[in-house]
Amino acid sequence: MLDEAMVALAASVGSGVVQAAGTDAWLALRNRLARLLGRGDRQQETVQLERLDRTAAELTAAEAEQDPDGRAGDEGEERARHGAAWRTRTEDLLEHLEPAERAAVAAELRALLAEAGQAVRPAAGGIARNVFLGPAAVQSGDGNVQVNRFDSRP
Repeated sequence: MLDEAMVALAASVGSGVVQAAGTDAWLALRNRLARLLGRGDRQQETVQLERLDRTAAELTAAEAEQDPDGRAGDEGEERARHGAAWRTRTEDLLEHLEPAERAAVAAELRALLAEAGQAVRPAAGGIARNVFLGPAAVQSGDGNVQVNRFDSRP
């Protein structure tokens, strides 16, 4: 089981993926994240690249479906769905690593998010995204992430 810092990092990766899709930061984030998730296996890296491309395509399509007043149709749901999926994939990766390797991968993920965040950070600051994942809410913006849990875990 992951500690709260690793869960928050995984949530940040999920948010980072959906925030970077369609921006100048996308290609770098896409390639580095696929390489990290692939863990040296070219076939697995290709699978991750395909998943990332599908995520970007679905988010772009959802964004294009906004009504004339600029209100999103299913964009928010798509962003939440894809953010949760990438969070889960990242949690799965981190859970299966030995502590020393987990720390190294976590450092790589933080560096990747910091670099991508420079390109996708809101110009005026403030909250960029809110994602509700069952008993947890993840809020990101201004280069930070806040995770609120609504359960009885200590």
